[in-house]
Amino acid sequence: MAITLRATPELVATAWLKTVVGDRVSTTLPKDNSSWAASGFCTLVVAGGTPNLYVPLRDPAIGVDCWAVNPQSQKPPWNKAAALVSAIEAACWEHAAVPQRVTLPAGYPQAQVLSAYTVGEARRIPDDASSYARYSIPGLVIAWTEVPS
Repeated sequence: MAITLRATPELVATAWLKTVVGDRVSTTLPKDNSSWAASGFCTLVVAGGTPNLYVPLRDPAIGVDCWAVNPQSQKPPWNKAAALVSAIEAACWEHAAVPQRVTLPAGYPQAQVLSAYTVGEARRIPDDASSYARYSIPGLVIAWTEVPS
């Protein structure tokens, strides 16, 4: 029996965020910060949400952290991390860009993002031991559904 791959909140959120910040998003921060030092990086985690009981509509809350580092300094580059937050917020407000289809990895169906908005203000996370700048968006809600193939 073949297993049918289904879209997941993590995959859809990653794909949507890549349309906003480029290929600088994953569920984990790359260990080699030289690969993202120039541009910053976003990590995400599914923080909550309830799938719709009656229709195949999902709207999970995603926790997003925006990171920046300056390898030549112990001073965190706060403005670079804040710029990633601003880009995500702006993409939520740009209603002409949503809804949109996002492409998931090979073998998964496409997903249609119907809306995206933030819940709660982003906050600065100070005192990182590695001198990374980090802003946290407590909830990015992305409403989506799979696109039938």
